Amino acid sequence: MSHAHGVGCSISVCGDEIVVETVVIVAWHREYPDWASYKLGIFICLNCSGVHRNFPDISRVKSVRLDFWDDSTVEFMTHNGNLRVKAKYEARVPAFYYIPQANDCLVLKEQWIRAKYERQEFMADGKTISPPGNREGFLWKRGRDNAQFLRRKFVLLAREGLLKYYTKEEGKGPKAVISIRDLNATFETEKIGNPHGLQITYRREGHIRNLFVYHESGKLVPLITRNYLKQGFMEKTGPKQREPFKKRWFALDPQERRLLYYKNPLDAFEQGQVFLGSNEQGYDVYEDLPKGVRGNRWKAGLTIITPERRFVFTCPSEKEQREWLESFQDVLSRPLTPLNLLVGLHCRGYWLSSLLVPLAAASTEGSHGRR
Repeated sequence: MSHAHGVGCSISVCGDEIVVETVVIVAWHREYPDWASYKLGIFICLNCSGVHRNFPDISRVKSVRLDFWDDSTVEFMTHNGNLRVKAKYEARVPAFYYIPQANDCLVLKEQWIRAKYERQEFMADGKTISPPGNREGFLWKRGRDNAQFLRRKFVLLAREGLLKYYTKEEGKGPKAVISIRDLNATFETEKIGNPHGLQITYRREGHIRNLFVYHESGKLVPLITRNYLKQGFMEKTGPKQREPFKKRWFALDPQERRLLYYKNPLDAFEQGQVFLGSNEQGYDVYEDLPKGVRGNRWKAGLTIITPERRFVFTCPSEKEQREWLESFQDVLSRPLTPLNLLVGLHCRGYWLSSLLVPLAAASTEGSHGRR
């Protein structure tokens, strides 16, 4: 290593990990880690270096190539490194805790970094984290039937495990009361068009309800539980595969094994959902369209096989096709949990009811015609 002119590093790529000499960088430091926190003893990427600069009492940042490195600092970096620091600060990360990925927004990465190094939530002998208390504040919420964001009051009751939100009228009860155990929240900055945009999803009357909100300063409701494995537009046809292909927005929830689809990305309710069981139950996916089926505008096809029917989709590109295929294969290869079985029964009931309604209507029309 050359001390006066920076720290020399050799890099090799191994799967999703970048190796800097004997130091492993977390998966989202895919770009060259040209920066280091010489107070923590870790190599970091450019985006994370900006976050680390925000708390100088915990972390101090240098350029690997451009800044001066004295012998003691180089020795400290050598003694620590990413693997040792990770073992120290991530000793007890809860299994349910969502760890940001490469494509996640900056605010989510910032909260992860602050939780590790500033609040020291995951150290083996770290601080005892007391349960969060009640929270109350205002978020800008998108209207269900229009694109207008209005200021709404949200109240989080930690002990009761409830999230409530109110309209602007004073003295009235909450517009909605949501159980935390039925709630999921993910950052959706691009979809909402705000760096602090959040999508809150919960069940309501047998459907999946979406709330799209943002906070001006980013102090959002702290309930990030999981992310969608894959989202994007595909075109789908109907159960007979003779219906016209229609463009829909799809979101794959790996935890509940649901493929939800919407007419538009910001719709309040889904148009339908597909339960994805396991390969052992006869569920499968393959990279093609059934014989005799042709897409509309897009030709890169996918077919999901379930015990009830085939679901046929086309993707806008071969790249999207590969990403969707890998995501579906990931979910189908996972074993089912008791919760998955309940979700599966619900989804199958949803699918059967959506099928029986038009059949009943057709039967009624036929009997009227015979009269």
